[in-house]
Amino acid sequence: MNKEEFLKKLETEIKISKLSPYTLRNYLDFNKQLLEHSNKQSSLVDSQDVKNFLADKMNDKSSSSVILFLSSIKFAYTNILGKDPTINVKRPKNQKKLPIVLTKEEVIKLFDAALTKKSRLILELLYSSGLRVSEIVKLKSSDIDFNENIGWVREGKGKKDRMFIISKKLSKRLQHFIKKNNLDYLFSKNKPLTTRNIQKIVQKACLKSGINKEAHPHTLRHSFATHLLDAGVDIRKIQFLLGHSSIATTQIYTHISQEQVKSIKNPLDDL
Repeated sequence: MNKEEFLKKLETEIKISKLSPYTLRNYLDFNKQLLEHSNKQSSLVDSQDVKNFLADKMNDKSSSSVILFLSSIKFAYTNILGKDPTINVKRPKNQKKLPIVLTKEEVIKLFDAALTKKSRLILELLYSSGLRVSEIVKLKSSDIDFNENIGWVREGKGKKDRMFIISKKLSKRLQHFIKKNNLDYLFSKNKPLTTRNIQKIVQKACLKSGINKEAHPHTLRHSFATHLLDAGVDIRKIQFLLGHSSIATTQIYTHISQEQVKSIKNPLDDL
C-alpha cells in the first residue's frame, strides 16, 4: 500500500470514528511525516522506524507532542494494518504544568482591550461559560436560553451534550447582538468562526492590555474554573460545567440537577 492510499484509508477511519478536525489534521500529518522519513511502504514500517523518527525529528519536542505522535501512529496501524509499530517504544511521562490563570483585574483589562464589540462579547462568553474554544465556535443562537441564562453544548468532547451557564449581564447584550445581526451562529451568519479567529482575538487583546501573561482562549476557561473555586463553588459543579469526563467524575455528575447548575452565580456577574 503506497503512502497516498494509506493516508486516504486513515482519513476514512478517523471520520468513521467521529474524531475532531484537530485530531484528523494531526494524525494525518504525523503519519505522513513518518512514512516520508522511513521511506518505506506502510506495511514495512516497524518500531525501529518510529524510534528513528523520534530521535531525528522530535528530540526537542514536548512530552505531550511525542505522546500525540505515538497515539496517531498506533491508531493508524492498528486500524488499517492490524499491527502496532509503537508497542516497543517507551512513552515519556506527560509533563504536568500548572495552567495560567488571570486575576479578576486582568480579566477586566482583557475585556477592555477588545478591539470591537463582537470581540468583547467573545471574550466575555469564553470566561462566562468556561467553554472550550472548539465548543464556542459551534454554538448556534438556538442553543442558548436567554431567559434562564443557560445554554447547551451539542456533542462536545466525548460526543456528549451538556449545560453551561452565562452571565446575566452578558446574556442581554449577547441576545441583542444576535437579533440585530440576524445570526444563525452566535457570532456569524452562515458558518461558524474558526478556532483560529478566536485565538487571534484573545492574543490581540492580551497584547493591547499589557497583561504580563501569555493568554489563550483556554486561559479564560482556567480562570473561570479557578474563580468559581475561589468563590466556594463545589468542585463537582465545576467539573460538570467544564465537561470533564471520567469514570469518577461522571458518577458525581449524575447527582447534579439542572436547577443546581442554574443556581450557580456566574463569576462575570461579580466583576
